Amino acid sequence: QVQLQESGGRLVQAGDSLRLSCAASTPIADNYAMGWLRQTPGKEREVVAAVGRTGVSTYYAESVRGRFTISSDSAKKTIYLQMRNLLPKDTGAYVCAADSTLSTSATSRPEFYDAWGQGTQVTVSV
Repeated sequence: QVQLQESGGRLVQAGDSLRLSCAASTPIADNYAMGWLRQTPGKEREVVAAVGRTGVSTYYAESVRGRFTISSDSAKKTIYLQMRNLLPKDTGAYVCAADSTLSTSATSRPEFYDAWGQGTQVTVSV
């Protein structure tokens, strides 16, 4: 079972950029679809960005489309979420997750992920 560790979350101002990182205990390669999910107290989990195991298929929530980008390093051991023009509504705990079913499509629903990191908090002030 792959282990995931997120980092990079912090307090920022609206309009700022931020890059989150997710370090995997083993190279992702083509073994997992990966995603970034956001959890806000009182609200259901939401997949904000995801990429299929081959890196071709991607998914972005409407609220972040055009502002966020999911990517990985060449070794596919670290997954990134580049966040630009951050807004207060982007505030939440961002969790890196892996889908081991090996679908070639990006995983857009939280229930299909089966490995999770601890999360990293992003807070966007006005």
